[in-house]
Amino acid sequence: TITNQRPNRHTKQYNRMFCPFMNNLWIKCMAFACLALLTLQASAKDLFPDGTPIPDWFRQTEVVKLEDLGKIYRITDYGVVNDSTIVQTQQIQAVIDKASLEGGGVIYIPRGTFLSGSLFFKPRTHLYVEAEGVLKGSDDISNFAVIDTRMEGQNLKYFAALVNAVGVDGFTISGEGRINGNGLRYWKSFWLRRQVNPKCTNLEELRPRLVYIADSKDVQLSGVRLENSPFWTTHLYRCENVKLLKLHIFAPHFPVKAPSSDAIDIDVCTNVLVKGCYMSVNDDAIALKGGKGPWADQDKVHNGSNRNIIIEDCIYGLCHSALTCGSESIHNHNIILRRCHLDNAKRLLWLKMRPDTPQNYEYITIENITGTVTSFLFAKPWKQFFDLKGRKDIPYSYSSHVVMRDISMECDVFFDVTRADDQYKLSDFIFENLDLKVKTNPDVHIDYIDGFTLKNVKLNGKRVEN
Repeated sequence: TITNQRPNRHTKQYNRMFCPFMNNLWIKCMAFACLALLTLQASAKDLFPDGTPIPDWFRQTEVVKLEDLGKIYRITDYGVVNDSTIVQTQQIQAVIDKASLEGGGVIYIPRGTFLSGSLFFKPRTHLYVEAEGVLKGSDDISNFAVIDTRMEGQNLKYFAALVNAVGVDGFTISGEGRINGNGLRYWKSFWLRRQVNPKCTNLEELRPRLVYIADSKDVQLSGVRLENSPFWTTHLYRCENVKLLKLHIFAPHFPVKAPSSDAIDIDVCTNVLVKGCYMSVNDDAIALKGGKGPWADQDKVHNGSNRNIIIEDCIYGLCHSALTCGSESIHNHNIILRRCHLDNAKRLLWLKMRPDTPQNYEYITIENITGTVTSFLFAKPWKQFFDLKGRKDIPYSYSSHVVMRDISMECDVFFDVTRADDQYKLSDFIFENLDLKVKTNPDVHIDYIDGFTLKNVKLNGKRVEN
């Protein structure tokens, strides 16, 4: 029953006390409900290109803390001297071995410059480089061990890197210092060899990589500057759960070009996050590897897929490509490049289609990119060191389910694609919400890609449609 009686003093007191509480509770409940809804919507949208959810692991980006890594082994406390002219490989390796025997800890590079050949980190050991500290590679190749390793899609004997961690779960490299490859002498030698023998391969000029990590899980590289590598800068092989955070990776284009100085090579890896990094090198910034050769897909031990790779919030300087599939790659699945700025990179997405290797590049998303680039999409046959090794037919390759969206930038060439029906097939590409300034002819060959969709694509202010 509803009455029109005026509220008595008890009712007024109740309203003064309880109603504000109820109003605040209602507001809070609504706020929490909205937040939960937004979180649910965000989570629903945060998917890999194939529609599977991106795990929370990719959103946990706290940089490792020095105090959490165990006992500190400052190398100068163990007979290593601050002298950039003395190669101290054995002395530094002795500190690593000591830390390993004593249960693990941090190999601490203090302020100063310390020259070394190949170093091998052991389980439960870590590397920390202090601000103004430099771990510098020797420019004499004889200071690097020849080991069974992985290079250019092959398992072979070659030189170890400056920093090696094989089978070191939980390995970290951190700090604010530098790991300097000291590559100038190697670069000059490479270009002299090319003058004498233009067909010489990359491996024929003997030179080490900067960092090589293989068969390891739960790895983090953060903060340090990786520079002047004689060969590839950071090579990850058969690793799982790797985070590269806030790295500065550099190799020069002039006055001497640093050949094959890829910033990050991801080779048969699962779950890799590259976040907040700066990359400027004289080759590909990020290259997805995995195997090379006419029967590369049949070798299930050494070769394989890259899966669940996210590159985000990075800045690129000069490089051959922001993201490259190849040139030694057989399968890449669930690859995301997002929220990055490019400053005169040569290519945004490069699909290297090797006619001597079976390849499948699928479920790739490029989104929220700004800056300048020479070629927006580059997909052509890649025939460097072509070798069918006796196979009579050409292995057929594919690239499919590629999305490039929400991009506003300048480029010289928009659609830099060659059709090669006898070698590969491109299918199910979506270009969406693109606003590009294009210098040269912005023609798009729709028939080069099966199932090619254009949505809200503007080239020089003019809308382009299927």
